[in-house]
Amino acid sequence: MKRIAVFTSGGDAPGMNAAIRAVVRTAVYHGIEVYGIMRGYSGMIKGEFVKLDSASVANTIQKGGTILKSARSQKFMTKEGRQQAFDQLVNHGIDGLVAIGGNGTFTGAMLFEQEFGIPTVGAPGTIDNDLYGTDYTIGYDTAVNTALEAIDKIRDTADSHDRCFFVEVMGRDSGYIAIPCAIGGGAEIVMIPETQMSTEAVVENLKTSWQRSKTSFLVVVAEGEEEGNAHHVAQRVKEAIPELDTRVTIIGHIQRGGSPSAADRMLASQIGIAAVEGLLNGMRNVMAGIVDRKLVYTPFTDTIHKKKLINQSFMRMVEILSV
Repeated sequence: MKRIAVFTSGGDAPGMNAAIRAVVRTAVYHGIEVYGIMRGYSGMIKGEFVKLDSASVANTIQKGGTILKSARSQKFMTKEGRQQAFDQLVNHGIDGLVAIGGNGTFTGAMLFEQEFGIPTVGAPGTIDNDLYGTDYTIGYDTAVNTALEAIDKIRDTADSHDRCFFVEVMGRDSGYIAIPCAIGGGAEIVMIPETQMSTEAVVENLKTSWQRSKTSFLVVVAEGEEEGNAHHVAQRVKEAIPELDTRVTIIGHIQRGGSPSAADRMLASQIGIAAVEGLLNGMRNVMAGIVDRKLVYTPFTDTIHKKKLINQSFMRMVEILSV
């Protein structure tokens, strides 16, 4: 393997630049040429390739977003689009790929390898932390701390005005961001897709606390909660408890931006190195990850299809600490 390419795809996540930096410098360390593909699969189809070296990624480890930019490509979902992407890789002499992204990114990479034989090793870059095969994904730690900082400020207002705030955090169909925010932010209730807590249960919980003369509340709602978004849940609670002064805050995309935490920089660097060295060792269709502090390579098919379970002891922590 003499020349590889790296790209980012899907939602941006803090630490993606640290991963790109690690990929580039690991390639240089091993005497391999490395190219960056701009705008993910879309750029691969269009031939947006940029040659990278150590200087190209200097002063990037602390930056949020992705210097290679990201985009979603409908065209890559077609056989014609993937053929065009393959032709571009052949024209640029690319022997292997490092894909930084999430579930959709790896689904595309797996299909691409099956059709055209280009080996790919993935790096888990998503704030959702919902990928099987790694304890933490790149960007997750930063996203949690960003959301928690906002929640701390919201709690000040909730306490000052005796209000109940419903705070919606990101996470797609996973509660991995919501749970540490609820525990670290002192929330009374957390609603996540994995537990299917009903709005009726939330109402009963709040009524019980209200009767104990508690006057301010914080309910953390994961965006993929099956009972609905934070506005929907707050409306139903207000109908059941009219005397409760309710407010809704959706923290939104600030969770995806910002300078990555030390933990995310370390994780991204470790996985970036592992991705390149995995390619050099003949690996393909796998994701590099950290499980129990050990480097592992998980097949894309497992990463895509297996469910990463929530630790139920965390839910018990919320219940105990909210008394």
